[in-house]
Amino acid sequence: MKLNWGTGIAIFYTAFVLFMVGMVIHSKSFDHSLVMDNYYEEDLQYQSHIDAVKNAQGLETDLEILKLKEDQLVLFRFPANFEQLEGSLWFYRADDEQKDFRLKIKTDSDGQQLVATSDLTPGLWKVKVNWTGDGKPFYKEEIIVL
Repeated sequence: MKLNWGTGIAIFYTAFVLFMVGMVIHSKSFDHSLVMDNYYEEDLQYQSHIDAVKNAQGLETDLEILKLKEDQLVLFRFPANFEQLEGSLWFYRADDEQKDFRLKIKTDSDGQQLVATSDLTPGLWKVKVNWTGDGKPFYKEEIIVL
């Protein structure tokens, strides 16, 4: 069987369209949960985030985030020079949005807070700490592997 040039062009365009439809169907199967729902509001607040990071970098004693493997705990040791601490701890899991969770900062008299990690899925977690101390905002994030 001999094909002429018109049949070849028709086969090429048909194959191209089928390939593109297949790629669209394949791309719809991916989870796009890594994108924030309120991206534009977060973008507008970015300068205050930069200021909070600079404030945290300017501290004499930095916030310590220690993983206590034997006790399955994460220890947050806040700088001791603050009388009032408030804010949140955000445990962020990049591969699954449903595993993310937030906790309020509740320190003991030594400025420490313990978080149990025994129920958390092993793997890479990003811990984001957003706090205010004596009315000044601070922010620090650190990656821990459980």
